[in-house]
Amino acid sequence: MDERTVILNELAQGLRPIGRGVEWFEALPAQGQFEVLRDLSGHCIQARATVEDGPESVQIAGIRPTHTPAVLITRGQLAGQLTKIINLPQDERVKAFRLLVALLGVADKRRRERFCADGCTHAWHQLAAEADTERDSSAAI
Repeated sequence: MDERTVILNELAQGLRPIGRGVEWFEALPAQGQFEVLRDLSGHCIQARATVEDGPESVQIAGIRPTHTPAVLITRGQLAGQLTKIINLPQDERVKAFRLLVALLGVADKRRRERFCADGCTHAWHQLAAEADTERDSSAAI
């Protein structure tokens, strides 16, 4: 896994505080932010996120249900809505980031409970132990 994937999964799993994740995201150039949102979208699809995960994700993200990303995530045809979310204007990107991190967290938690409860070899499910060790030696987000 590359560093970005590790960071996004740690954020989604609550292993890194979302506030620090937002600071990291805001410090990225516009193209970097787009790439992060694109990657998050792909991770959400891989985790089998559903439209039904939308309301919980909006609540966890701490954005209002009337914010554009929140409205889109609950409209159906998730893949199409994710495409719209990652292409929102710059002033919507932090809300989109918070929402997609939350969506990944909700979907991955469900997938972990259903399919990985007895253990698995998914590298992104082994981050808790690694994060403890790395946080002791790194000041990265």
